[in-house]
Amino acid sequence: MLEERLVEPEWIDYPTAERYCGLSHVSLWRRVKSGELKAARIGRSVRLHLPTLKAFMEERAAGGGDEETK
Repeated sequence: MLEERLVEPEWIDYPTAERYCGLSHVSLWRRVKSGELKAARIGRSVRLHLPTLKAFMEERAAGGGDEETK
């Protein structure tokens, strides 16, 4: 019998990214546009790179600043 394993996706859509970090679609879009977050367009879909998003959030948690208020 094969053991089932959960696979954590490396690329996620905007709604999943919003739930993950609590930022709005527009805030995430701005970070993608500025190059702070890595994203890929596949057809009409956009996927955000989860490791980049995690690193972005960790940096902010470590006192990297809050650009959301700008």
